[in-house]
Amino acid sequence: MTSTTLSPVPTAAPARVSGPAAARARRKRVLHWIAVHCVAIAVALLFVLPFVFVFLTSVMSDSQAMSGDLWPHAWHWENYKAVFATDGFLDWWKNSLLYAGLGTLFTVCSAIPVAYALAKFRFRGRRTAMILVISTMMLPPQVIVIPMYLVWAQQFHLSGTLWPLIIPMAFGDAYSIFLLRQFLLTIPKEYIESAKVDGCSELRTLLKIIVPMAKPGIAAIALFQFFYCWNDYFGPQIYAAQNPASWTLSYGLESFKSAHSVNWNLTMAATLLVMAPVCIVFFFAQKAFVEGVTLTGVKG
Repeated sequence: MTSTTLSPVPTAAPARVSGPAAARARRKRVLHWIAVHCVAIAVALLFVLPFVFVFLTSVMSDSQAMSGDLWPHAWHWENYKAVFATDGFLDWWKNSLLYAGLGTLFTVCSAIPVAYALAKFRFRGRRTAMILVISTMMLPPQVIVIPMYLVWAQQFHLSGTLWPLIIPMAFGDAYSIFLLRQFLLTIPKEYIESAKVDGCSELRTLLKIIVPMAKPGIAAIALFQFFYCWNDYFGPQIYAAQNPASWTLSYGLESFKSAHSVNWNLTMAATLLVMAPVCIVFFFAQKAFVEGVTLTGVKG
């Protein structure tokens, strides 16, 4: 008796669609994608087009800027060099970095222990302390600006500098404390209890357990504070207006605009240079920022 082995019959591979049929299929997929994402595309264009307009105007000549032409006849990159060559512009950059950097550092360092205490400690008056923190958010800075200015100018002689804006951030910021406290509520208390069983003190628990787990929340309050300090116009106007050496970019840009009121290309170039650090920082930290803001509303 002989056995025969049946070899599998080869099946033909499906023929690729080519020619007009493939072009119609691709066009159909593209139209379907546009139809599904049309709202998102419209919103994205709404945000992107102003930046494109500012950039294109910044590299135009004086005669072409604001003339109705949307595309530069020639790319004038020397406009940015002219902005940096303006007296005081580099000093405004340094002052803005000092104000935003130290302000963010002081706010984060002062908000972390207060938020941790309000989120994880159980003590009498905890709810009252939280209400007091939130109530300070309802007080506009314009209400206390006159007595605060008199204190910093007459008692500490710091008018004409940015220190009256930087030093108070070392004593906490209500919004940052509230936002970080909401994030810390999402961290299970079992982690803290396990650390205490292992012999960790409260400070060591905060630094070794809570801070690494709260990086998204810390990144969120750091970005909020950095954006606030970088864009702050009211504070430098009150305390540093009489000293041009202490101006920030947000305040100095108004002076630059007045001096170059007819040079819209230079004004747009300066505006783009002021916006660039904020856009770059948010681009690289957007994941942690969105995660931190999202998780702050999980618990009350």
